[in-house]
Order: sequence, then C-alpha cells, then structure tokens
Amino acid sequence: MATKKEEKQFEKERKAAMKARHKRMKAEGLEKYLTPEQIRYNRRKAITGAVWPIFRFLILFGLCFVILYPLIFMISTAFRPSEQMNDPSIVWLPKSLTMNNIKQTWQVMKFDKSVLTTVRLNLIASVLQVITCSITGYGFARFQFKGKKLLFAIVVLMIIVPPQITTIPLYMQYAFFKPQFLAKLLTGGATSLINTGWTMYLPALFANGLRAGLFIFIFRQFFRGLPKELEDAAYLDGCGPFKTYLVVMVPNAKTSFLTVFLFSIVWYWNDFYVSSSFFTHNDTVALMLKNLDAQLQQDLFGGQSVSVRQLIVWLEAGCVLSITPLLVMYIFLQRYFIEGIERSGITGM
Repeated sequence: MATKKEEKQFEKERKAAMKARHKRMKAEGLEKYLTPEQIRYNRRKAITGAVWPIFRFLILFGLCFVILYPLIFMISTAFRPSEQMNDPSIVWLPKSLTMNNIKQTWQVMKFDKSVLTTVRLNLIASVLQVITCSITGYGFARFQFKGKKLLFAIVVLMIIVPPQITTIPLYMQYAFFKPQFLAKLLTGGATSLINTGWTMYLPALFANGLRAGLFIFIFRQFFRGLPKELEDAAYLDGCGPFKTYLVVMVPNAKTSFLTVFLFSIVWYWNDFYVSSSFFTHNDTVALMLKNLDAQLQQDLFGGQSVSVRQLIVWLEAGCVLSITPLLVMYIFLQRYFIEGIERSGITGM
C-alpha cells in the first residue's frame, strides 16, 4: 500500500505530465482537434491551478495568525519591562528585554516546588490511566460478553458528560472514604482522602480519570485495526488472553500508548478544576497560574488593588513558565506523537 508521501509524489508527477502534454499539443497545433468541452475543461483546470494556491495561502495565513497571535503577544509581553506597556510606540517589539518578570513570577508561583508536585501527580496518574484504559480498550475490541454495548455506551457518556456533574458525589466519597481501615492505610492515619494524591490516582486506577472515555475509545479503535491472526498465533503458542495482550498487542500499540500518555500528561498538567475541588493546600502549576493575579498583588504590591493592565507582564510570564515544560516535551516527542495520531483511532478506522 502506497504511503501518503508516495501518493503526493505520484500526483505531482501526474500533474507535471499533463501540463507538459498540453504545452506539447499547443506547440504542435493539436489543440484545434479538441472538443469544446475539453477546451473548457482545460481552461477551468488552468484557472483553478492558478487561483487555488493563492486562496490556500490566504486561508493558512489567516489560521496561523489566529493561532499564533496569542503566543506572539505572550512572548512579546513576558520579556517587556512593565513601564513599556503604556508606551503607544511599542506594538510587538519592546525597546529592551528583561528577565526580571520571569524571575519575579518564578518566586511568586514557587515554580520549582509547583513543578515537582505537578510532575509527581501527573506521572503517577497518567501511567495508571494508560495501563487501565489500554486493558479496557483491548477488552472492548477483542472480546464478546454480555452487556458490552451498554458498557461501551457508558464509556461514550464519559466523553460527553462534564466532570462538574460528578464532583459533589466524588467529594463526599473521598471525604468519608469507606472502609476506614483502607483509608488509613492509604493516607497513613487519616480517614479522608481529600488533599491527597489518591483523589487523582484512584480514578486513573479504575480507568475513570481525566478524559478516560476518550482514551478507551482510542485504544479500542486501534486494537480493532490489528489483524486477528496475531492473537490466533499467540493462542496456538499457548498464550492466554492477558499474556497475548502483554506480548503481542502492547508492542504493536507503542505509538498509541505514547499518544494517550502525552494527552494525559497535558490534560493533568492544565487541570485546575479537579485540583481545586479536592485540594485546598496543594500547589500545582495550573492552580498557581489560576491564582497568580491575586498572589502578585499580595507579594509585589503589598496587597494593593492593581489593574490587570499593570499585571499583564507578570501574568504572561507565568503563562510562558507554565507551557515551557510541555513545549520541551513535545519538541523531543513530536515525531512519535504525530505517528501515533495517524495510527490511532482518533480519525476513525
């Protein structure tokens, strides 16, 4: 089966051959033997070939501007001295650059501590979620059992239903966790799981973490696309279902595992709703960024009320700090991430 690169090369060569053929016919005076329909068709193709690249450029330029404008503004503002925000002669390029905004925001956000806390919560929850969602997706893709359609409908509802609906029941469950001996075992003495990482770990352990429904769907679609003969060969060699999953399916699904893991990391990193619901004194990057304006007024301006216009340079510096780890991770893993997107079930099978 031809790859996308080969198909593009073939289409490019075909268009070049057609263009050369038309030029040769025109040079030899053979165009007069064409029918009126063929002449009109050739003219339409020529006009489309001339106009479409310009139209495509305008569309892409407009989309890039919409997407990149916030990033350009963020970078331009984060490294700009605060007094230059009131200078009407400065639009994009500041007259001077400064790192003081980054340093002050780093201290206000307690960024080193916040990053360590966020990474710890993210990695444990994401690893648990990838494992459990992959097993669940494999079960939906390869096994037949009673209630399968109903259970998969519930998985789809997990994608549709917002987490705000289940927050209060979950909070009550974590605050008065039963059985109490298990709560004491998990927390080291307390009977409540509030303000502990278990409020994130337990849902991920049971394939019910952030966006778990989408991850189960991705794994289901990917495993459905693998040849059934792989499993049959493993069963003939004496492998059971679980060993077949570990030995045969997991190695073939490496790109999907990476895709889901990166998605999970990003969503846990940016989450502040769940964190603010179950944590009251836990400093994560998303929570610190959410409360950054109030913290800046307290630490930098002595509790005085300051407008957002005056705080904008520090707020944008906080945004730069918060997205930098994700950008570094994506730079190193983008090739595998894009490959995983193409091979997973996100675009359908």
